[in-house]
Amino acid sequence: MAYPQAPGPDATDAGANGSGMNGTGPAATTPRCYRHPNRETYVSCVRCGRPACPDCLRSAAVGHQCVDCVKGGNSGVRQATGRFGGQVAGGRPVVTYTLVALCVLAYLAEIAYSKTLDYGQMVGGAYDPALHAPIGVAFGQWYRLLTSAFLHLPPEGGFGLFHIVFDMWALIVVGPPVERMLGRVRFLTVYLVSALAGSVLFYLIASPLEPAIGASGAIFGLFGAYFVLARRVRANVRQIVILIVLNLAITFTFHSFIAWQDHVGGLIAGSALTAAFVYAPRLRRNLIQAGAAAGIVALLVLGVILRDLNLIHQVLFKF
Repeated sequence: MAYPQAPGPDATDAGANGSGMNGTGPAATTPRCYRHPNRETYVSCVRCGRPACPDCLRSAAVGHQCVDCVKGGNSGVRQATGRFGGQVAGGRPVVTYTLVALCVLAYLAEIAYSKTLDYGQMVGGAYDPALHAPIGVAFGQWYRLLTSAFLHLPPEGGFGLFHIVFDMWALIVVGPPVERMLGRVRFLTVYLVSALAGSVLFYLIASPLEPAIGASGAIFGLFGAYFVLARRVRANVRQIVILIVLNLAITFTFHSFIAWQDHVGGLIAGSALTAAFVYAPRLRRNLIQAGAAAGIVALLVLGVILRDLNLIHQVLFKF
């Protein structure tokens, strides 16, 4: 696009005044910034050629460009995307650290207010004497399916502190590489869907009176996601396989006080959803990935509804 140039001495006028190239006619007009007409400048944008003052110029690979050209150039640059469609999550794994911070804050809330567990832990259906009311998913408290994933055993007795320390250590170890490969949105989706799936399987199988808390279901989902990603890029999967097998062995060895349903549900959902993410064809990748996430969530919701219908007819809830 052509832009108006600063007026210079007119050749016809110069001839009429009796002065030519070597004459003593009026001096050429000094260029002025196209954004600040009151500022004189002898520097122009290398892209559009318009004169601009230092405040309106930005350094470029060669010379300087005006702010409008820089803005117009950046608007046409596409955001870098990862191999599987998510935006490149360079730098710090923000989502992973945010999840850790939320779990730690929830743990501090448990210490400060003893009834935090009563309000947020996973329970199918029971009467809570501390709250003097029936509680649980069967009574419409579906939020417990997710809030329980951010709660951990209180520090009394010693094992509670180990519970949150181990879960946060595992999250910090496996979370960042999965977040970088999937991108932040897909990573968070895998984490939350895995947490939800673990709670739903626990709700379907375990006694409705039995409570459960912990981020283990979501973390097992990340274990499965890491395995699928490693297989997809043909990396060595030996370490993650050993980690999964070891944790499953611990889960079933101490199943009397570990919610194995939560671990298995998270592992299955995290693996399945990540597989849908990384093996989706490029042509309709976003649509397929979104459809896979929505489909898994729909199945989980259906499972909760069916379990609700089953439990409300049991004598257990006739208090």
